[in-house]
Amino acid sequence: MKRGIYWVLGLVLLVLWSFTSKVNQDLSNIQDPGIEDIVKSYKKAITDWPKPDIDYGVQWKEFAPIKNDTAFFTEQDKPGVILGKMLFFDPKLSKSSQVSCSSCHDPEMGWSDRRRVALGSDHLLGNRNSISLYNISERQSFFWDGRAKTLEEQAAGPLGAHHEMAMDVKTLPAKIQAVKGYKELFKKAYGTDKVTYDRIVKAIADFQRTIKSQPSRFDKFLEGKYNALSDEEIYGMHIFRTKARCMNCHNGQYLTDESFHNIGLTYYKKKYQDLGLYDVTKKPEDIGKFRTPQLRDLLLTQPWMHNGLFNDLEGVVNIYNSGMHQLDPSPEKKKLDPMHPVTDPLLKPLNLTKEETKALVSFLESLSGTKFKMRRPEFPTE
Repeated sequence: MKRGIYWVLGLVLLVLWSFTSKVNQDLSNIQDPGIEDIVKSYKKAITDWPKPDIDYGVQWKEFAPIKNDTAFFTEQDKPGVILGKMLFFDPKLSKSSQVSCSSCHDPEMGWSDRRRVALGSDHLLGNRNSISLYNISERQSFFWDGRAKTLEEQAAGPLGAHHEMAMDVKTLPAKIQAVKGYKELFKKAYGTDKVTYDRIVKAIADFQRTIKSQPSRFDKFLEGKYNALSDEEIYGMHIFRTKARCMNCHNGQYLTDESFHNIGLTYYKKKYQDLGLYDVTKKPEDIGKFRTPQLRDLLLTQPWMHNGLFNDLEGVVNIYNSGMHQLDPSPEKKKLDPMHPVTDPLLKPLNLTKEETKALVSFLESLSGTKFKMRRPEFPTE
């Protein structure tokens, strides 16, 4: 008799457990749609996509595809661009005649140099990574600390820097004027063969404006070719837009907010200390802030960060996953040292799973599409 009662009770408990499990599973499905459903939600017009998770007050722009630059070869034939290209690649613009703009911005290396930090005149090392020139004409400010406001100002910066090209810019026009082959190039570009510093800088800037990324598989997907990305990459894009919080800073056509943030890599009072934007503004709240880099052609532009300390995308995702607030000062320490940097509150622990991290990395890899690498020109003769 007792055995029968136990059997009935066991059967009732089993039914209750099955029912509860099914309810929980149903609720889970409602709260956390499967990857398949997430992928489907993006295989449609961008205007119908799920909205990204954006913090209150953050100004952001939706993704937008880039197009093939159909005017590229026409632009390359313009006299000012031809001149600028020659000057960009010509080491005679440096004091030693051994260092050119292309020494740190090599088209074979994603218009960067693949070094942790720049290597310049007399093999002097800089303290920052060489930013790629891809899509530089779209930037609103230049250098990691935003100290240049125009592309001409950016082009001029390295010429006289002692650890870069170390040129006495006052004597540069005469040095270039002495090269007979340049006279015709300047005449075609400016109407006379007179070489001036402003003309040199303008020509280099005009050439740099032609350096653009080519569309990637990501762009094809945005344009409606939904097989251009794998399901994992689409899921990674969803993570990028939501749980990973990337869209707060990396948004729009070039995946940058054109702003500056302290992401916790200031190394305050340590070996790699760099105060970033503060060096320009002298505002304590800007200590440790660096510009948000664009993410186009990401795989071609490593190593990453302002100090070039990271060359593995999974490692980069992992440090963001940590939240980046480990070195924030306590209230007492901040009171004792008001200059101590504090990591941007936009950064928070992400709690990404291994699956989510892998998918996010896959998406980031899909942002690279440029294959054309510019040949170096033959320089004008003496």
